[in-house]
Amino acid sequence: MSGDAAGGGISRRRLGGGVLALGGALALAPIPFADAATAMGAGAGSAAPAGPGSGRPVVTLRRGSPARAGLLPGPLERLVADAEAFLAPSPAHPWYAGAVLLAGRGDTVALHRPIGKAVRYSAYDEATDTGVEFPADRQIAMAEDTVFDLASVSKLFTSILAVQQIERGSLALEERVASYLPDFGGAGKQDVTVRQLLTHTSGFAAWIPLYKEPTREAMLRRLWDEAPTSPPGGVYRYSDLNLISLQLVLEKITGRALDVLLREEITAPLGLHRTRFTPPPSWRPKIAATEDMRQPWSGLDRGLVWGEVHDENAYGFGGVAGHAGVFSCAWDLAVLGRTLLSGGAYGRARILRPESVELMFTDFNTDFPGDAHGLGFELYQHWYMGAMATPRTAGHTGFTGTSLVLDPTTGSFLVVLGNSVHPVRSWRSGSAPRVAAADHLARAVPVSPGRGRSAWFSGMTAGTTATLTLPPLRLATGEGRLRCSLWWDTEPETDVLVLEASDEVDPAWLPVPFTTTATSSGEEAGTPHPAGSVSGWSGRVWHRLHADLADRRGRRVRLRWRYATGAPYVGRGVYVDALRVEDGDRTVFDDSRHEDAARVEAAGWSLSAD
Repeated sequence: MSGDAAGGGISRRRLGGGVLALGGALALAPIPFADAATAMGAGAGSAAPAGPGSGRPVVTLRRGSPARAGLLPGPLERLVADAEAFLAPSPAHPWYAGAVLLAGRGDTVALHRPIGKAVRYSAYDEATDTGVEFPADRQIAMAEDTVFDLASVSKLFTSILAVQQIERGSLALEERVASYLPDFGGAGKQDVTVRQLLTHTSGFAAWIPLYKEPTREAMLRRLWDEAPTSPPGGVYRYSDLNLISLQLVLEKITGRALDVLLREEITAPLGLHRTRFTPPPSWRPKIAATEDMRQPWSGLDRGLVWGEVHDENAYGFGGVAGHAGVFSCAWDLAVLGRTLLSGGAYGRARILRPESVELMFTDFNTDFPGDAHGLGFELYQHWYMGAMATPRTAGHTGFTGTSLVLDPTTGSFLVVLGNSVHPVRSWRSGSAPRVAAADHLARAVPVSPGRGRSAWFSGMTAGTTATLTLPPLRLATGEGRLRCSLWWDTEPETDVLVLEASDEVDPAWLPVPFTTTATSSGEEAGTPHPAGSVSGWSGRVWHRLHADLADRRGRRVRLRWRYATGAPYVGRGVYVDALRVEDGDRTVFDDSRHEDAARVEAAGWSLSAD
């Protein structure tokens, strides 16, 4: 099955969570070679063309050190260590038999590491819930160039092909699908638009077993007769049927089969030599095996699937389908990601214009908070993007254990390819390895302190409360105020930073309202926070903070930051710097003074230079 959808799979995503649409420039350490590898920042409309005659360097990926990529080495080392832990029971069975991990930033791949086995099991023993292993000499270790069945990550390729046709004027985003495929318009689907297919708002059911039909014609008839389960445009519901339908539109308007379109429009121009539908038998030793497919956990009895598409409906379509069926390796996916982060260009090739790429990184689902979606790409999904998630972070997962995450705000990219249905789909649940890898890559992107060489950092631990408490301070005048610099990037609503105060009159810790102003905005008034708290995405810039303490006149007051996180996801965390408490013309606390900084009580917070 593709996309972590039906048929015995795990729910694709965690419900809930809000979407914050904040803009802003970068507040991170500079991306090395940023001129050569343009990353579309928040609010950026396009990247300049690359290649001959453009006046810009030809951008291609290269291997390099974390320092060359502008990344910290420690978190990347922990990324690998944590990924290897999921080769062991997690908690009852391994999450995958093996994986290939790739992480980078700008034009540099700083990590490319295979772990575990590409082929380990010959079968699954249902009676004992164990995998039947191949003899040791027939098992195959994972390699950097191991090819994976991408499952629903295939949807990104179909979406790019669709956006290309939109760019060329052959396909209209708001046009009805039935105008291209008249047979599609039956059973109440006459008003479904191309955009609704790309954003999963068509009203289609999540999944139906098309593969049970005896012929391709019968499969199509079943699709034509399928009625929406909700009015088009009324709800977000992830469905393979959307991208299958889009495939049929593309084949109709271009006169070319989807596998031909993939080769001619994407893989050949970008040099993706290990990416295709229906890989030949000669590739089999370099392909990660998937599942021992038998009923009742699978819809078909096929035995060990290795070198053929895993998804049942894609198999029914002969291995070429809009929702699943593409095979690829980590490096090829990184090239694709770098192409999009560079505005549609890679080396001497351009497959999309920058404004077309922008459509894939822009949320079209603002009516459905928590289900942010560009054209083809999912956006801002902590359930597998972890701390890399921002309103601009784009990605997708595949049911076989694959994922791609792109963060335009930092120019970073992450590929996690695992064979997590090997030997059987029931052995894994959730997306913990994807989240762990994304958290570590997010932590590897340094944040420059607002002042000096270090700032207070909240950490990135889920399900905890961390406090940063100033010493007792006597405020003699009615002009008391707190000033500091603040940087935050948290899971919206679930993870909250609160400024609190306590004194001898009000001993309980109570919120203190404050105002923040982005340092890059030129804004004068700032943004009020009457509840004394922030949550979500701040644009990855430092903010100046001001809190009025006039009502604490004559009191001995304590101030603290309290950062509470939920489980199981977190954001990049919170930084506090340049803490000053003023009482009229007098500075009563300044953390740049050694004696004041030494009196700060940090529980869960630490001083960090990055």
